[in-house]
Amino acid sequence: MSRPLVVDSVAALRAQIRDWRRDGVSLAMVPTMGALHDGHISLIRIALEKADRCVVSIFVNPTQFAPSEDLDKYPRQLGRDLDRLAEAGAQLAFTPGVAQMYPAGFATKISVGGPAAGLESDFRPTFFDGVATVVAKLFLQASPDCAVFGEKDYQQLCVVRQLCSDLDLPVDIIGAPTIRDAHGLAMSSRNAYLGETELAVARQLNAILRRTAAALAAGADEGSATAEASRALVEAGFEQVDYVAARESLTLAPWRRDRDGRLLAAAWLGKTRLIDNVEVPSA
Repeated sequence: MSRPLVVDSVAALRAQIRDWRRDGVSLAMVPTMGALHDGHISLIRIALEKADRCVVSIFVNPTQFAPSEDLDKYPRQLGRDLDRLAEAGAQLAFTPGVAQMYPAGFATKISVGGPAAGLESDFRPTFFDGVATVVAKLFLQASPDCAVFGEKDYQQLCVVRQLCSDLDLPVDIIGAPTIRDAHGLAMSSRNAYLGETELAVARQLNAILRRTAAALAAGADEGSATAEASRALVEAGFEQVDYVAARESLTLAPWRRDRDGRLLAAAWLGKTRLIDNVEVPSA
């Protein structure tokens, strides 16, 4: 088991990909911010089912963090990440620094509407501009045939699909199922912030969402069901609930019972913000 080739400049990334393309290979990309866990590894394995080679970017993107958020303490562990990439079989790691991605004088950003409106944007208004900008740059730098994103960050997945559709970026966006621990907690790099007591609370998030989704599918009033879910999260030990909301699966427009839906939530445990989502089947 060998570590992937590591490059930290756009020029070196493009040179390697040009070499691969000369041999006629297909390329998948998995954009990450590092601190890799089993969820990331599942994305890489899907990528390697779809393409001959996989490039994984590891870049903690400052433009998607607000000044009050956890940019400085976000976990960074490149050596361990490279070991995990070797385990998963990824062939190339792209590890640019901030100056490589946002050189002096950088003055452009991409703003996505549609599925970016509401939910996360109500609480993190600069987040999706940062995501859209860095993802567009990564796709232009690597020119992958496809890219794999986890459904855990469901609104982000929808935003990236909208980005590629609107800007005619020729990248097939593949959504991958959320990987969970034995108690149902979605894998996340930020789970490392949680102590044992907080983990016990966090593991109730998915159970409450699944119970609420079942109630909605059975005909419960949406407003009453989501309000009850928020109350249940607080009673379980969450200190603040940013939202529990049902949306249409494809567009994140307000949910209709004759359309497949997603129930999405964000809630706080101490200084850690957790998100999750579950399917709501159509009537």
